[in-house]
This record gives sequence, C-alpha cells and structure tokens, in this order.
Amino acid sequence: MGDQLLVGVNGASGRMGQRVAVLVYQDPDLKLGAALESESSPALGKDVGEVAGIGPVGLNITSELTDRVDVIIDFSLPAGLVKIAGVCAERQIPLVAATTGLTPEQRNEVLTASQTTPLILAPNMSVAVNLMMKLVREAAHSLKNTPSGVDVEIIERHHRFKEDAPSGTALHFGEIIADEMGQTEHIHGREGRPGPRPVCEIGYHALRTGDNVGEHTIVFGMMGETIDLTVRGHTRDSYVYGALMAAKYLTTQKAGIYTMADVLGLG
Repeated sequence: MGDQLLVGVNGASGRMGQRVAVLVYQDPDLKLGAALESESSPALGKDVGEVAGIGPVGLNITSELTDRVDVIIDFSLPAGLVKIAGVCAERQIPLVAATTGLTPEQRNEVLTASQTTPLILAPNMSVAVNLMMKLVREAAHSLKNTPSGVDVEIIERHHRFKEDAPSGTALHFGEIIADEMGQTEHIHGREGRPGPRPVCEIGYHALRTGDNVGEHTIVFGMMGETIDLTVRGHTRDSYVYGALMAAKYLTTQKAGIYTMADVLGLG
C-alpha cells in the first residue's frame, strides 16, 4: 500500500472528474489523495466515492488542497486549472492538465508551473487521439507538395454540454497540419458566398450532438481523391486512462513541460 501514488483530482464532481475518481480507485498502483472543487460547488463536503457512484471511500470533496498528494489530474474549468496550477507550482506537485478552452493568458499562467514542477498541458489525453496526431503529421508532411493542392477540413463532434468550439483537439490537429503544410488561415464554418476555397486555409466544423464523447475527422481533399482520417471515443474512460498513464509518467520526471507523445513514446 505504501507504494501507491496519491492522486488529487481537480474538478472531482464533474463528468470527467468522477470517472478519474472511479478509475484511480480501481487501479492498484494509485490511491485517491484529494478531491477538489470550486468554492461554489454543491458537492463540497460530500464523499467523492458517493458522488462518483462507487460508494463511500472516506475522502470528502474540498475547495483547498490540504493533504499531501504525489500528482494532480485536472479536468475542471479554465479558472480552476489556473488556480490549481499555482498550487502545484508552489508545492512542486506534478500536474496533468486536461482542461481545454483556455485563453492565451490562462495558458501562459498554467505553463509557468513547469518552471518548478513537471507539467503536461494536453488538448486530449486519449491514447488513440495522440497516435492519430502522429499519423496526421505524417500525412500532412507527405501531401504538402501535391501539385494540385490539398484542401484540409477538420470535423469534430462532441456532446451537447461541451462549452468550447471548436474543440481544443481539433485546433491542435490544425496546428500540426499548418506546421507541416504552411496554411495561414483558420476558418470556423462557412456561410453566404465566401467564394472559391483558397488553399491557404483550414476549415473547422463543430457538431454538438447528444452524449457524443468525442470524434474527429481530418479530411485531406485533392483533385480526384480524398483521405479521411477519423478517431472516435466510445466512453470518457478513454481520456481518463491516458491521464492516469500521464500521471504515473510525470512522477518520475523533473520540472518541465511534457507531452502525451512523451508519455506514449511516440517520438
């Protein structure tokens, strides 16, 4: 038992936070060490196990970190991530930051934690999605000199409750492609008469439907042929399993910024 890593969950009563609590509880290498929420959360004071549906585990949800933990996994909101990043920086606690929708200023605030502690700030924790990112980079690199030109469109689907659009994952796919192919314009949907499509743009299309946990399709359109690369999440657990892998990885690293590619050895 003494070898178990103590994991803090920030955003513990949210949909993702609850699944983190469940899967940490089920992992013999991990133990729940803290469950955190905002000061206005109605879950404060409740047992995190009862909130997550696994029964009482003897750990109540609080708004401040008072107990020792070895690593924190954050699936909260931008303001909550900024707050916990400051705590992690001060106490040198490794931080797995999975919250998206950050402003540039908030992102910079979070990244400063890497000066004193190991940090992963990833748009997506899924193993499949991060492998897809490598495949998309390879495709973009191979197609960039296609004589007829390549039109790139990114289509993403998520549940009706998601607040940011396009998803952070979709935007990251676009950054990867633009880094390889040189597109300078990122267009979010189209309407009216925008005219012929310029080759310098990447188009993004965000669908919000039901309980879809996440789906991304990257379209490389050429004259006479098309490549569609699609990755689909079936449950939220796919993101949590990746976050747990990242948490275990960070606890063996020195201060700095790391990626899921580092965790998965994707190079």
